[in-house]
Amino acid sequence: MFYWFLKWIALGPLLRVVFRPQVEGAEHVPEEGAAILASNHLSYADWLFMPLTLSRRVTFVAKAEYFTTPGIKGWFQKQFFSGAGQVPIDRASGSAAEGALSSAKRILGEGDLFGIYPEGTRSHDGRLYRGKTGVARLALETGVPVIPVAVVGTDVVAPPGKTFGSFTRPVVRFGKPLDFSRYAGMENDRYILRSITDEIMYEIMRLSGQEYVDLYASRAKEESKRLEAEARANAQEKTESITPSDDDEQKKAS
Repeated sequence: MFYWFLKWIALGPLLRVVFRPQVEGAEHVPEEGAAILASNHLSYADWLFMPLTLSRRVTFVAKAEYFTTPGIKGWFQKQFFSGAGQVPIDRASGSAAEGALSSAKRILGEGDLFGIYPEGTRSHDGRLYRGKTGVARLALETGVPVIPVAVVGTDVVAPPGKTFGSFTRPVVRFGKPLDFSRYAGMENDRYILRSITDEIMYEIMRLSGQEYVDLYASRAKEESKRLEAEARANAQEKTESITPSDDDEQKKAS
């Protein structure tokens, strides 16, 4: 109930009036029945704008901590994330990845739409990174279609590391459903999982127009941070090498 209150009365109308998001290909999303919406991930605002363009509810999984924080703050946090269409990862299996898969299968089993970001984390530089194979495993184990989605412009509205950037009209593009029933029963074949995932990422790339990088986003972020740290260290070393020391100043004075 709170989900629809946020979408149609509280938050949704405000976002529609201020940002006027555009949608293309919404007819590819079924009016009923389960489907996986596999999207690129440029900003934390993605999970706000993508569901906003559809009449159906889209559910994502989120860290369990968002739902278990004690106190008044925890209660409001739980209500907001639940209302925004997110459910906690089922940790009964012991790992976050298996827990997310378990939660997703339950959502799809109820005939609902499940949203997933195959990259696993937000892109730090606007490029599209290698997808993780969880989306392929989910598609094969549930037998539901995968709808590729591209969200464009949210990194302008809310750039990485910032709460707000500048105004633009985000665009949400839905591609044609991808059917992987030809691979039924092959969910344990890692080559098949990689092939399916790459096909999904290709469609997302085609819809978004992003440059593709065959590297996991998390690893690319780590490499970027390492290079930035090295650059700062080199700059500091260069500055110190051209700055006169106290000994040099004393020699000049004598």
